[in-house]
Amino acid sequence: MRYRVVHHTRYDYSQPVALAHSEARLQPRATPTQTCLQSTVDIDPLPAERAMRTDAFGNPVLYFALQAPHDALIVTATSEVDVAPPPTGGPPRSAAWEEARRVLRTSADPDVRLARQFAVDSAGAPALAEAREFAQPCFTSGRPLLEAVADLSGRIYREFTFEPQSTTIATPLSEVLAQRHGVCQDFAHLALSCLRAFGLPGRYISGYLETVPLPGQPRLQGADVSHAWFAVYVPEVGWVDFDPTNDLQPSGRHVTIAWGRDYGDVTPLKGIIFGGGPHTLEVSVDMARL
Repeated sequence: MRYRVVHHTRYDYSQPVALAHSEARLQPRATPTQTCLQSTVDIDPLPAERAMRTDAFGNPVLYFALQAPHDALIVTATSEVDVAPPPTGGPPRSAAWEEARRVLRTSADPDVRLARQFAVDSAGAPALAEAREFAQPCFTSGRPLLEAVADLSGRIYREFTFEPQSTTIATPLSEVLAQRHGVCQDFAHLALSCLRAFGLPGRYISGYLETVPLPGQPRLQGADVSHAWFAVYVPEVGWVDFDPTNDLQPSGRHVTIAWGRDYGDVTPLKGIIFGGGPHTLEVSVDMARL
């Protein structure tokens, strides 16, 4: 599949911003199944400085600075990306989850050692005791790791209600667990908390999911949204993705932007401003199949 993705962000400030330093993670990263053909980020007003770098997780990051007063900021990222179809032959085989945990703790393999950082707590996805209790029925003794994680992803889908705007990035995971509702970000964080509670590595993935209109309905530009899912590390296999919001494994309709320990590592746009006062934010995403 080939897609063009346009991610449009606009901030309107009640008072002028005198100075701003920002980071944008809006450009698709390269993966074994994804190739970014081209990507541009347009910024209005024009920044005094801008520079690209790669963060600790391999994500492309754009830094930019605005040094003149402004009362609005518009950032538009336009990318074209190829996503390979899902592999044939069914899901890979995996050892029991206890064996995978043992390998994670003892192996000297470079990939395994890199995966260890995703098994420890992070601010957005700590290993909560209530998360372990929730996931316990999925991680029975001797169960293959991928089977257990697929069961966990499906259980989140069945037992939690997707409710847009029901939570914010500041909503504690314990509250999501207690109220049994949230958004894709919450469900990815919950899955990571469950994995880490069992000593297993999981990473947070941000990106986009193609929205398919209902039969007979036109496709609306800007109707798509940012999306989030997670991946688990499987020794001798690698990282395997799961989308608990939709109870499926990501395939050709998912575009990956960045990954990290939780949402805080992959925030699309963040920074520091001087001035501004109260502000409004508008975000729209258009993902068109080419």
